Amino acid sequence: MTRAFSKVAAIVLLAALAVGAPSRAPAALVADPAVLYGQMKSAYAKGTANGWDYRSQQYYLSTIFNAGRAYSLQYPTDPAYGELAGLTVAIGAGLHYNPLTNHDAAVWWVREAADWVTKHSEDPTQIGKAQAILERVNSETDPDRLARFADEDATANLQSYPRDVDALLTQVEADWRAWLLTHDPAWRSLALKRAADPGFPVAHLPTSWGNELIAAANAATGSDEHDAQTFLVRLHAVDPLRVIASVTAMPHDAYLSTLAPADEYFGKMRMSILGIENELKHINYMLDYNYGNRESGAAVLVADSIDDMHKVYPRDRDLPMLLYWCYSTLARMTDAPSQQSAAHLRAILTVEYQDSPQARKLLTGTT
Repeated sequence: MTRAFSKVAAIVLLAALAVGAPSRAPAALVADPAVLYGQMKSAYAKGTANGWDYRSQQYYLSTIFNAGRAYSLQYPTDPAYGELAGLTVAIGAGLHYNPLTNHDAAVWWVREAADWVTKHSEDPTQIGKAQAILERVNSETDPDRLARFADEDATANLQSYPRDVDALLTQVEADWRAWLLTHDPAWRSLALKRAADPGFPVAHLPTSWGNELIAAANAATGSDEHDAQTFLVRLHAVDPLRVIASVTAMPHDAYLSTLAPADEYFGKMRMSILGIENELKHINYMLDYNYGNRESGAAVLVADSIDDMHKVYPRDRDLPMLLYWCYSTLARMTDAPSQQSAAHLRAILTVEYQDSPQARKLLTGTT
């Protein structure tokens, strides 16, 4: 198995790194290494055969993320861990990975991989790439900084893949998500300006954020109106039904469907999902009776369990609800541990699950 991963690493001209992975208790999730390697091999073979466009590169990166997460959770002392950390940094840097526009919910693994490379690589170039990635993932709690990085990274990818449909979409997506995250109207204006460009693929707008962009264009006034109308005219020419359709976000359940089993346990306290929910109910009950910061320790441990669940089952459909519930609970307290934990959960929810109804509540202030 190690030799197989080394072969992939050699193909992308990445030398295998020395092992120094962190040790931790095995996760409940079991992933077959042969299947994970098969997915990586298949993605690489398909990209090689069909030409490495932006989408095929992103798909290959996703298979690396999946393998890396599984090895981190289950086999952190296997030599493949180091190779996958190196691949994550090498391919991620080449694709200008950014948490705001990547939808793999793999920020924790990318951070871990970049940190590992920083500590163990002897290649200054690789260390520089890892440090640049760390700047991105560590900006989750700094919306303005993350927004600037997202636009910068999306623009860099478009320079690497000029006129590529997915790269063009990602650039506008970066600006739109930057607007949602920061509420700075300059990002909304830039998204509309770029969407109005004759080369923008209006027919390929995704439902996850495209309908909201259409709604903004319909409501645009002032300096945005010209770009908005240009965009809408072009959209109407290729998709008249969508222009007049009800503007609603894609239901979150439609693409987050992998449920965590009820009998699995997460975090330092080994809580099940039912245990997490019951503890949140109890903490809020105590907060209603003015227990205040005395509930901080328990709430932080619940947050730890939800974060652990997020690592193992990032596509669980109830995860955004749990993130929001726990964040709202922590926000009721004022001590530093509660506030730090709340900021961490808010960042996960509003960056990695930005299209969920719960993230929208936070982003729009309708808590």
